[in-house]
Amino acid sequence: MRIVALVPAAGLGVRMAGGKSAKGATPPKQLLELDGVPILFLTLRQLAACRRLERLIVAVRSSDRGAVEARLKKEGYAARVTVVAGGDSRQESVARALEKVPPGTDLVLVHDAVRPFVEPALVERAIDAAAQTGAAIVALPATDTVKQVEAAGGGHRSRITATIPRERIVLAQTPQVFRCALLKDAMAAAEKDGFRASDEAGLVERLGHAVTVVMGSERNIKITTPADLELARFLLAQEKSR
Repeated sequence: MRIVALVPAAGLGVRMAGGKSAKGATPPKQLLELDGVPILFLTLRQLAACRRLERLIVAVRSSDRGAVEARLKKEGYAARVTVVAGGDSRQESVARALEKVPPGTDLVLVHDAVRPFVEPALVERAIDAAAQTGAAIVALPATDTVKQVEAAGGGHRSRITATIPRERIVLAQTPQVFRCALLKDAMAAAEKDGFRASDEAGLVERLGHAVTVVMGSERNIKITTPADLELARFLLAQEKSR
C-alpha cells in the first residue's frame, strides 16, 4: 500500500505573533527553533520514523522555500521529501501538495507542521483505521464543559444558547488519513462550491463519508501560541532526559 504524507507549513503564525502578521519580523511558528531545530523539522523527523510513509510532501511559503530546502539537506530522510509552494490558506496548501502525490497512491496522510510530538505509533494507528474505513482522524475526548454561544452586545461578550454533552465531543488533532481518491474528490467539491473547512475531515464529512476517530495523545500538541511554545520546550526536555 502506497502512503504519502502532506504537511501544510505555509502559515504566517499570526497568533504566535500576538495577533500581528509575522511576515517580515520573526519567523513563522513552524520555523521557530526548539533546542536549535526548527519545529517543522522536528515534525518531519517524527513522520519520517514511520517507514510506511513512502514520501513526505511539504507545502511552504515561497519566501521560505530556499531556507527549508537548504536545511533539509542536513536530514537523513531528505530523499523522501518534496517541497512545494503553499497557498494563502491551509486548504490551498493541502491542495497544492495533493497535486504532487505520485500516481498509484492509496492513502494520503495530512499532519500539522507544528505538531512535533506526534508518535510514530499514533501515525500507524491512524493509517490502519483509514485503510479499513477510508477516512480516519486522531482526536481527544473533551474534558471541559462545552457551551454553544451567540454574540451578545459589544466587546467580547456572548450568550450561551446550549450546553453540548461532553460525551458527544472530541477535539480533533492530526494526522488525518484518507483514501487518496476520496480526499481529491472532497477538495475538488469544496473548490467548486467555494467551501472552506478548518481541517480535511470537514471536507470529507461534507461528501457524506463517515470519518473514524482514533484516540489521540495529550502530548500531540499543536504549537500555536507563546504558551504552547513553553509547553513544547518542557516536553522536549522531558524526552531528552529519558
